[in-house]
Amino acid sequence: MNPWAVDAGCPRSCAERAAVRVDAAEAARRYAALAREVGGALALGERLADGDTARARARRVLRALGVRLDAGPVPLRVPGGGAGTLVVANHVSWLDVVALLAVEPVAFVAKREVGRWPVVGTLARRLGTRFIDREGGRRELPLMVRELAGTLADGHTVLVFPQATTWCSPSGGRFRRAVFQAALDAGVPVRPVTVTYRLGRAESTVPAFLGDEGFGVSLGRVVSARGLSVRVEAHAPVHGADRKELAQAAWAAVTGRSRAAAPRARPVPLRAAALTEAGRGPWPAPAAGPPARLVPDRRTG
Repeated sequence: MNPWAVDAGCPRSCAERAAVRVDAAEAARRYAALAREVGGALALGERLADGDTARARARRVLRALGVRLDAGPVPLRVPGGGAGTLVVANHVSWLDVVALLAVEPVAFVAKREVGRWPVVGTLARRLGTRFIDREGGRRELPLMVRELAGTLADGHTVLVFPQATTWCSPSGGRFRRAVFQAALDAGVPVRPVTVTYRLGRAESTVPAFLGDEGFGVSLGRVVSARGLSVRVEAHAPVHGADRKELAQAAWAAVTGRSRAAAPRARPVPLRAAALTEAGRGPWPAPAAGPPARLVPDRRTG
């Protein structure tokens, strides 16, 4: 069994179009504004890695798209102690990353292919992307956990989408356990975060990026929607004696359901020796100041 294999996720038919849409002129204005913001971000070069700069750019991208940000008062990083935080969130869309960066600068983990994407790959590298190789099979998993534990132990906050692919609602898909082992090894707290989208007062799948859908189609739904908002809600830290308990507790917090309702996960054996040593691995330490960030895609692990 390949430990990187992902669940099928939702089909692209689950992504709906907004019932009330902007006119063609407004849609064109939004596309133009988005192009200016992306171009401006590219022009910043390495300065994009600054936390305040990245947050401001992310908020400008949301405004360009006509998306309102609604963030709860709880920070993503668990304060105190100087330790890092493992932030875990449900995964609906490419827009999740923009919304999370607009709330607080954190580091993301993305699959290696993202680094080869035009424009997105360039921005991801400048934002400090941590890439993983999911083609490496089982032998790569302990290395990934060890590197993640080392980064967390160094005091940096890292956000992971443990569903490993996108779903149209927070409750879709199970949470992979391996990343929670990294939090245990590093001795850092786990902060669950729920990302939801609304049109007016109703929850919406308009921004969802699902199945084999092209990015342009998903972007078009977002650009044309009127009254779209994104809610980023950080919950209290969760606790557990092992990675299974942590994954179940985080899933329950993100979805608002009981631990017993969590989808069953296939066991992934991890060599104890590789997990107990919180090695530092090849990831470079971020520069002084806010931790690095990155832009993962819809099948980020």
